[in-house]
Amino acid sequence: MIRPFEHGGNIYRHAGGRPVLDFSANINPLGLAEGVRNAISSHLDDVIHYPDPDCTALREALSRFYHLPVETIVPGNGAAELLYLYFHHFHFRRVCIPVPAFSEYERAARSAGAEIVYAYLEADKAFQPDLTAIASQVKDADCIVLGNPNNPTGNLIRRQKLISFLERAVQRGQFVIVDESFLDFLDDGPDFTVADFASQSGQVFVIHSLTKFYALPGLRLGFGIAPEAVIQGLMEQTDVWHVNTLAQTAGIEALAETAYQKASRTLVREERDWMSRMLSCIPGVTICQPSVNFILCHIRQTGLTATVLAGHMQEQGILIRDCSNYPGLDSYYIRLAVRSREENEYVVETIKACLKNKS
Repeated sequence: MIRPFEHGGNIYRHAGGRPVLDFSANINPLGLAEGVRNAISSHLDDVIHYPDPDCTALREALSRFYHLPVETIVPGNGAAELLYLYFHHFHFRRVCIPVPAFSEYERAARSAGAEIVYAYLEADKAFQPDLTAIASQVKDADCIVLGNPNNPTGNLIRRQKLISFLERAVQRGQFVIVDESFLDFLDDGPDFTVADFASQSGQVFVIHSLTKFYALPGLRLGFGIAPEAVIQGLMEQTDVWHVNTLAQTAGIEALAETAYQKASRTLVREERDWMSRMLSCIPGVTICQPSVNFILCHIRQTGLTATVLAGHMQEQGILIRDCSNYPGLDSYYIRLAVRSREENEYVVETIKACLKNKS
């Protein structure tokens, strides 16, 4: 029996009518860009009309920004929708997921009737994917799903290494989904993306979220990349108006917010490094070296489980991600989002206080 599928960011379940500081969801700490806020406000009256079913202007904006042919792009109601769409389009028999990984990979694959095969990443190797080992374990899988960066570990696979893996998988007749949802947080994202490869390979699908980097989780927006024939097949199976008007408007404006993009990467890089240092100084806490806007921590040596610490933090009005339901992780892993310095200082001090008062 699989463990329950849960996610961070569920402030509605945990708030109890009071404000919470949410470190459980990996959203840009800068919040909405002002230009995006203004664009949404100025287009509120457009909601009396149906959205553009083809997302024409949004697809064109994505094409320009990511340097991809417009016909290779399918927008989605968040990247998660595209997972379900792809799995239900191809109906794979067996899907391999290197774990720990984002739980929607498994949930979406199971919804389309697939059997799930785990390839366990090793904690003593900092969960770094061994693509050669993974390839040897999954010869009978139809599809493999990789996060790059991986959530919740933050591990990255460099572009050339990943392309070599994709080429071998394609030769074996396998399909590969690569989730690049957090790649925009990196200054050197081009060193890791395989979007151009996916645009030309009928067996590789790249999904990309705009929700995280542009702080749009309530609107839901993402896109997928594949050759035109695959994109046409996917678009034929979507709800006609699956990306709402305000999400399309927000996405177009967000891609034009170059100053916001630069400021976001700078803030996340500085705060990620500061927070990593501070967490590493807490007795009993070991971190997985982060790459983007979240940090995976192992707390076994503190004497508390993730569930207990998350409960203590919630009592203080802070949500953290209890990772004990992730396949491939034990009951002592938590994940923390990277937020502003003031908020990060507060969460670090609150963790220290909870550990000090654990008895």
